[in-house]
Amino acid sequence: MHLARIPRRRYTHGPTPIEHLPRLSEHLAGPQIYIKRDDLLGLAAGGNKTRKLEFLVADALASGANTLVTTGAVQSNHCRLTLAAAVKEGLRCRLVLEERVAGSYSPDASGNNLLFHLLGVDDVTVVPAGTDLDAAMQQVADQITADGGKPYVVPGGGSNALGALGYVSCAEEMLAQTSDMGLPLDHIVCASGSGGTHAGLVAGLYGNQAGIPLTGISVRAERAAQETKLHTLANATSRLAGAEREVPADAITVRDEYVGPGYSLPTPEMSAAIQLFARTEGILLDPVYTGKTAAGLVDLVRTGELGSDGNVLFVHTGGSPALYAYQDVVLAEPDE
Repeated sequence: MHLARIPRRRYTHGPTPIEHLPRLSEHLAGPQIYIKRDDLLGLAAGGNKTRKLEFLVADALASGANTLVTTGAVQSNHCRLTLAAAVKEGLRCRLVLEERVAGSYSPDASGNNLLFHLLGVDDVTVVPAGTDLDAAMQQVADQITADGGKPYVVPGGGSNALGALGYVSCAEEMLAQTSDMGLPLDHIVCASGSGGTHAGLVAGLYGNQAGIPLTGISVRAERAAQETKLHTLANATSRLAGAEREVPADAITVRDEYVGPGYSLPTPEMSAAIQLFARTEGILLDPVYTGKTAAGLVDLVRTGELGSDGNVLFVHTGGSPALYAYQDVVLAEPDE
C-alpha cells in the first residue's frame, strides 16, 4: 500500500506501545490479552481520531481552509481532538453537538464538555437527537462562508476514506511491531462506531495479507447495516491507499450484542469491564467505545469464541476524558 504519497500532518510520535496484560489474561483464564495503546497518541488526552486527523487536516490546509467544522455527541472524543488539531494548526473550529439525551450538554459540565472550552472552541451548536448532522454541519459551513471564512467539514468520527487511512497506517505499524516482538496474533478486537478505525484496519490487514481475524464490537449500529457500511468504506480506503485487491465482504465481522439501549448509553457489562481493566491493569477505558468493546472482549473470551490459548490484541482507541461525565455509572457495583 502506498501512503507516503498522500499529504499528512504528524500528530503522533512513533508507534504506540503494544503491551501484555498478564493479570487480565489470568483473570479471564483464556488467551493471552495484549493491548495497542492508541489512547497514548498525541493531541489533547489522545485517542484514535488523532491518526485520522493527520490526513484530514492536511487536506484542510491544502484547501486553504481557516475553520474546521465537525460533529459528534455531547461528550465527543472526536470533537475534542479535532478542536485540538485546529488549535495546533492555528485554525478556528466550530462544533455541532447532538444531544442524544435531552439537556445533557452544558459548557459547565465535566469531561469533554470542559475540554471544548478549555481548548477555546469558537462556537458550539447544540441540536436534538435525530438531527441530520451532515445538513447541520453544512448550515454552519455556509454561514462561515457568508461571513468571509473558508470552512472544511470533517465528517463525524473522521470516518471517510481519507481519515481511515490513519488506520491503514496503524495496521502496518502493528504488523511491524508484532513481527519485531515475535508475537503471532490470533485475533484482533476493536470498536466499531462511525467505522473509520474498523474499516482502516480491515483495509490495512487485508492489503498486507496479514491473515489475522478482526472483530469489531459495534457501539451503535445493527450488525448487517454496519457490515455493509464497513465493506463500502474499507474498499474506498483500499483504493485510495493504492491497494490492488478488493476487500471481500467476509473480511468484515461485527458483533452487535453489546450496544445495549443505544450509542453512549451505559450497560452493566460496560461498567464491569471498565472496572476490570482499571483494577487488574491500571488501564482507563471510556464508557462509549472502549468500555463496550472490552465488554465484548470479556464475553468472547469467557464463551470460548476466541479460543483457550493464543494471543488476542485489543485496540485501545482512547476516550478516557469522558469517564468524568459518567462517574455514577462507571463506579456502579455490577449486578450479582
